[in-house]
Formats: sequence, structure tokens, C-alpha cells
Amino acid sequence: MGKLVLLRHGESLWNKKNIFTGWVDIPLSETGVDEAVLAGDKIAHIDFNVMYVSTLIRAQMTGFIALAKCRGSKVPVFVSEHPHDWEKSYSNKEKEGMIPVYQSSALNERYYGELQGKNKDEIKKEVGEVQFKLWRRSYDTPPPKGESLKMTIERTMPYFKEKIIPHLDRGENVLIAAHGNSLRGIVMYLDNLSHDEVVHLEIPTGQPILYHYDSGKWGKKSL
Repeated sequence: MGKLVLLRHGESLWNKKNIFTGWVDIPLSETGVDEAVLAGDKIAHIDFNVMYVSTLIRAQMTGFIALAKCRGSKVPVFVSEHPHDWEKSYSNKEKEGMIPVYQSSALNERYYGELQGKNKDEIKKEVGEVQFKLWRRSYDTPPPKGESLKMTIERTMPYFKEKIIPHLDRGENVLIAAHGNSLRGIVMYLDNLSHDEVVHLEIPTGQPILYHYDSGKWGKKSL
């Protein structure tokens, strides 16, 4: 039985300022670092075999900080899908003690297009609450030059099925450190949610979500 832990990054510096972040590469705030530490405490008992992260620093910081709390002696290491010689460890002992970490833009946050860098309250005043909600909370209406939730899910799920589920089929334990909208797509699939249900789903920052995977079936567990 494999374990899958989904972890939304902790508060970023732009979360703190109520700014649309999207693909702008903003790091964690002090609160976000604390959230990552507390998340690590909750999953410290799990022996992870692999971690997947987005290409954005706030997700990467969260994942690495959380893994630093795990009780084993394994070391997380970034691994390229097609590694070069200079990335290799030539110690078999140390290889066995590594947790490979793969990064992909398929796990990135929803791309907010022309809203990125703008304050959410100011945008709401400018365009009105109805339009604001359509851009922010609808399933298939994208913001100007950005992605809808539907578009985000359509890039996240093929990667999840192709790259991540095979680890779970082998009984391995996987940590995904990513973002609210990419993780909403994964939870939509795991919990068999409708479009309306996923629109209202909230993934809290720094709160790990645990699933058990056995013979193709998913079960959510408490931590």
C-alpha cells in the first residue's frame, strides 16, 4: 500500500499582501516557513521514497523544509529526468539514502495572466464582484491572458497519472509539494468531485492531506 501526501505551500510574501501570484516566483513568508515546519511534524513518521514539486520556490521551500522534519536519515536531492554525469553520486551507500526530487511546471500554480502582481481587493473594486468571482472561482473562465481552473487541471492530471501513480503502484510513498489549484485538480480526481464541487474546494496552506493507495483504490486518512 502506497501513501500519497499532498501539501500546498505555506504562506508566501505575496499571499501575505493579498496579491495574485500565479507563476511569479515569490518565496515563503516567515509564517509560511513556520507552516512548512508544522507540516513536516505531521508527516515525520512517513518514509518517503520520492518527492514531486512545482518549479516555483514557495513549493520547493515547503517540501524541503517539511522533509527535514522526517525521522529517517534520507536526504532529498533534485534529480533531472535526464541527469548529467555531474549530478551523479558515485557512492552506492549515499544513493540508497537519497529521496529523489522531481520538479515540473505541470504542478505549477494556475497562471493568472494579467492579474499577476495585482492586489485582489483592488481588482475586485475595478471590475466588480461578479467578474472578479468568474476569474477567480469559476471552473472554465480564465482571467485575461491566463488559465482557468479547467486549463490548470488539464496540464496537471496527465503528469500525475503518467509520472506519480506508477510509484504508488509499486507501494512507494510520495510527497507532492505544490499549489492550491494544481492540487485541487488532483483531489478532484481522487475524490471524484464534480466541477461545482471542485470550484468550492479549498486546499489550506501548509496542511498535509494523506491518501492510501491500494490496488487502484484511494482512501483519505487523517494525520
